[in-house]
Amino acid sequence: MVAAMALFAIEDAMVKAATTSMPVGQTMLIFGLGGAALFAATALWFKEPLYTRDVISRPMRLRVCFEIVGRLFYVLALALTPLASATVILQATPLVVVAGAALLFGERVGWRRWLAIGIGLVGVLVILQPGAESFSGLSVLAVLGMLGFAGRDLASRAAPAALGTSILGLYGFLSLAFAGGAFALWQGHPFVAPDPISGFYLSGAILAGVAAYSCLMKAMRSGEVSAVTPFRYTRLLFGIGIGLVFFGETLTPPMIFGSGLIVLSGLFIMWRGKQA
Repeated sequence: MVAAMALFAIEDAMVKAATTSMPVGQTMLIFGLGGAALFAATALWFKEPLYTRDVISRPMRLRVCFEIVGRLFYVLALALTPLASATVILQATPLVVVAGAALLFGERVGWRRWLAIGIGLVGVLVILQPGAESFSGLSVLAVLGMLGFAGRDLASRAAPAALGTSILGLYGFLSLAFAGGAFALWQGHPFVAPDPISGFYLSGAILAGVAAYSCLMKAMRSGEVSAVTPFRYTRLLFGIGIGLVFFGETLTPPMIFGSGLIVLSGLFIMWRGKQA
């Protein structure tokens, strides 16, 4: 899980760096197609069919839609806002997943966990600072991306169990490519040939993203969920560290306080879930 979070942070940094010299839509399109090609090759290597009826099941259709929303807005957040703030806001995803599971799947969530969810979401507001002079509407992009990923995770719970990691990864990256292609058409920017530096960033993002996804699935499927899930929050440390060192970003008191509320709320919810 720690390896997955480190690799996801590297992926985010590589994507952010690539968007400095290439249009966002083109970056997403190349990134998505590259990841999909690697997962397709992996599936064929293990003789997994690339398409079955399970792929077009209702949960998978919903998963793809949420994946498109999550990927599109999160990549936009990476391109247009500090890496550290986008990473911190993303950590609220488990809170939204727990709330959604209670509302949609009837999972039992006591008042203590509902209170923790509320506190965690207050942490997001502390980071965004709506109404303050420093508020940027672009920060909402990370929130929309986080909500998309939460919807994807909820849809994944209902996805057919027969679909393996490679197939889920394949269609996840195809969703990213679709989102990138659609956004590129909407932007109307001409495609540019990647220079060696951009090609390096894109290749690194693809390899890191595929490796991160594989590590994540390995951790969630072979380890005890309650034991490995708390280590998701190490992504915050990696993301903030990369933002500070490589992008010259700074941490503000609201960001530190808000991220603390999010992490503590998430850890409390997992602890209460284990007690139940």
